[in-house]
Parts: sequence; structure tokens; C-alpha cells
Amino acid sequence: MTTRLFVNGKVFTGTGEDDFASAFRITDGAFSWVGDTADVTGEEATDLGGATVLPGFLDVHAHPSFTATLADAVPLLPPDVDSLAALLDRLRAHPDIGTDRWIEGFGFDESRYPERRKPTASDLDAVSATQPIVVRRCDGHSVVCNSRALELAGITPDTPDPENGRIGRDASGTLTGLLAERAAFDAVLALRPPLKHEELVTRLAGLNRRLLARGIVAVDDLMATFVPEPLRLYRDAEQASLVPQCGLYYGWTDVRDSGMPDLSNDDRTGRMRVAGLKVLMDGAYSDRTAWTDDAYPGTCDHGIRTCSDDELRAAVAWARRNRIQVAIHAMGDRALHRVVDVVGDEEPWMGERPSVRLEHATLFSAELLDRLEASRMSFGVVSHSIFFFAEYDSYARSLSPQQLAVAYPIRSFYERVPATALSSDHPATAWSEADDVFVSIKAAVLRQAHNGASFNPAEAVTVAQAILLYTGRAAGVSPIEPVGVIRPGAEGTFVVLERDVFSVPSSEIDQVRVAETWVRGERAFRR
Repeated sequence: MTTRLFVNGKVFTGTGEDDFASAFRITDGAFSWVGDTADVTGEEATDLGGATVLPGFLDVHAHPSFTATLADAVPLLPPDVDSLAALLDRLRAHPDIGTDRWIEGFGFDESRYPERRKPTASDLDAVSATQPIVVRRCDGHSVVCNSRALELAGITPDTPDPENGRIGRDASGTLTGLLAERAAFDAVLALRPPLKHEELVTRLAGLNRRLLARGIVAVDDLMATFVPEPLRLYRDAEQASLVPQCGLYYGWTDVRDSGMPDLSNDDRTGRMRVAGLKVLMDGAYSDRTAWTDDAYPGTCDHGIRTCSDDELRAAVAWARRNRIQVAIHAMGDRALHRVVDVVGDEEPWMGERPSVRLEHATLFSAELLDRLEASRMSFGVVSHSIFFFAEYDSYARSLSPQQLAVAYPIRSFYERVPATALSSDHPATAWSEADDVFVSIKAAVLRQAHNGASFNPAEAVTVAQAILLYTGRAAGVSPIEPVGVIRPGAEGTFVVLERDVFSVPSSEIDQVRVAETWVRGERAFRR
């Protein structure tokens, strides 16, 4: 039996807003006692020196496998790339320009460009017209291709829009290079040379330090089927060096297209496990493809619906049979209402955890919260503060005053939805450090964007509440081993901070850093 005692800390336990201790004991990798330093005498202990200690963070909506595939993509994320000209310059600097190799970029956000527009095929042709180039928008819901990439995919001006997708054309019918949603761009991306399994293992395991440096000890990969054989990939990465727990959410269309094989008990257990199914109900609000009741300002466009009622029912039935969650990407109010219409009266199947998670949940009215509370189905909500922080310019142009009043209502989620969490969606948002938990906490507390603009301040939460949405409350959303709390029986996993997040000025919360991350009673990271 291995026992370790820690004393003289300011220990936030993650079990409630005012729940603090000063000492705890870990036995065989799990917390066995939590209490006061004054109650400990004559026992060897690690002195925390008054440092603030939090439970390890859970990032319950992120994309590590996607991040691994982007290792050699050209980074185009703000704030580093803030203009169309800078984007094109970044692409021109790629060492493979002038060859026949694919060039891929990721992370552009045109909303803050002086040009106020996305790149086009002709823009990318000016970088190279002889080799395929494809750049992804920051939200991952659209790409722009040059003419060579469109040609290789067989996309012409006569190609019809696919169901649940859109091919960009200008007023004359000329292709702009824009492909919105997977139904439109998967055919292009499938043409890229595949990465070998061993290379992906190395890349995924290489994320270990980044996660632990941010205090992230558990993560849900909300589209693990970005890569082949995701469960094998994660388990091989664990053998290589990946420490945080990972819950894998398979894309519904990928499961459907593979013949819908059932999961085994082994698939659903372990530190790397299949935890759920991901369904896309609509697009992204910042790209005006979320499915909304009201048209986007100045248009007749209500966004894109990307899943039919029958498909949603089939996905829920498969998840129920396989005893895993369904996580439904739904940003627009029309998409959210439709999900509740279709599955709200069904019997839940996941016990204490929500059977259906509503991911992103951008436009969420009090009336919709009432519907959730009255539903037979058990719903959870996973939302973000990093979105309005990083993508304010897009939201400012796309939200009416009425919509702004119900956008990302984090306080309402905290007060009315027991199973609720904040998350990063990294790397699928317009900020290079989106997975820095303290950036999200600051944004949730101040309700301010990157430029200082206020964003519905009535929905602000306290520091303790924001931390709970990354710890104890988040642990009630994700069906992984018990982390996110410091209490007997939970995994002995915690972080030590360099500064006290509870006492620093709110404007400096994003400057707080993790000094140490401990996993199962062993120090896994030290700054």
C-alpha cells in the first residue's frame, strides 16, 4: 500500500462553491482522506506551502485526435494571423510550395480581417495553382480550396450542393472554393495522403505535456473518428506516454457508414474508452451555418440543418443499445428545439449521467431551459465562454439584440442544469490558446471578449462557479473514472497553482499558471 499525505494547502475540493480543505491523503492512487492540517500529527507529509490546489480539470469537449492530424498544417489562428494578406503570406512560406504535395492550413477567422471576407479559390491559386491547397476555418465547419483541389475532387460549377452541405458560388455561378460542412468537404479531404498509425501515435502522445501543463487530466474527444481506429490509436498513445484519461465520441455518420458494429465491454472500459456518439445537428454560429429560428441579419438564411429526425432517432437507438451517451452539436435555437422535440420524451439509459448532451448550446432561452427540466430524457449541457471571447466580431454581426440576450447563458446553465460544463473545443475555435482553462474562466467571470467588449454580463459566474464547471460539475457530465473532485474514493489527481486564482484581480485570471499536475498520486508535470 502506497500512501502520501499533503498538508498546508488552500484546497478547493470541487464539491461545492465554498468547499475548501487544507490537507488530504492519497492511498494507492485514490484520495483516502480530506480534512484540516491541524488534524494531522507525527506523519511524514508534503508541505504545499499555502499554495492553492484544485482538482484536475476536465475538458469535456475537445479534439485531440484532430489536433494530432494538424501537426504539419500551417497555423492560421488569431491573434497571430489577423488579415487575409497575412494568411496568404503564411501559406507562401510553406517549404512544400512549388511541389506536388498538399498544403493545408487551419484556423482562419475572417471576421476580424480588414478585408472582411474569407479567402477564395483565386486567392489560393495566387499561392499555387499547380498543387492542391485547402484551408480550414477556425470552427472546422468549412474549408476553402484552390482550383487544383476542387479539380481533383471533381467539383465543378455544375456539381449540386450535397444534402446537409453547401458549395460556395458567386453571383455568376463561379465556384468560390468554399465548402461548408462535412457533406461538402469530406470528398476533398479524403484525397490527402493518409498518415501512418505510428505517426499519429507519436503526435497524440506528444500532446501529453500540453494537456498536463494546463492541468487537464481528462478529456473527451468529440469526434475521435477524425482518425482511423481511434480506440487503438489512443491506447497505443497511452502506452507511449499519454497520461490524461480520454473518452472517445465516435462520429455518427462514420459509425453508420461502417455498418454500425456494436461495441464490446472492453471498448467501454479503461482510461481510454469509447464514451459516446457525436451527432451534428447544424453548423457554426460564427460562420452563419448554425440552424436558427430567425434569419441572419440582412439575409433570408437560417443556416444549415445537418441531421434529419430519422438519423437522430437512429443514432440515439444505437447509443442506447451500446450503453453510451449521445453528444449532439446544436448551436442554433432551431436545432436545439428540434433535438428536444425528437428525443425529449424518450427514456434515458445512462443512470446518473446525462444520456443526451447538448454541445455548444449557443442560443438557449429560458423557455428552452423549462423544456429541459420538464423532459423525460436526461440532458446535459456543455457550453463555452471561449467562443464569445475569441469570436466576438462574428457574433456581433450575426446576433440580433434578442439573440444576444440568450447567447451562452452560462449562469443559467449553472443554476438550472445539474449536468453542465465549460469546455474549450480546442482547436476548433479562433484562439491559439483556447485550451488554457484560465482564459475560459476569466471570460466566464468577466463576460468580456478579447477586445474588452461586454457580452451579456447578466450571465457571468463567480470564479468558484467557473472552476466547478471544469471540475466537479464537469465530472457529472462525462462518463469517465471519478476525477474533478478531491474527496475520498476519487482518483488522486489534482493541480497546484503558481498564484491563487481566488484572490488575483479578475483581469489577471488568465495569467494564472499550473505549477504542478499530479495524477493518481504521482507528479506528472512540473513547470
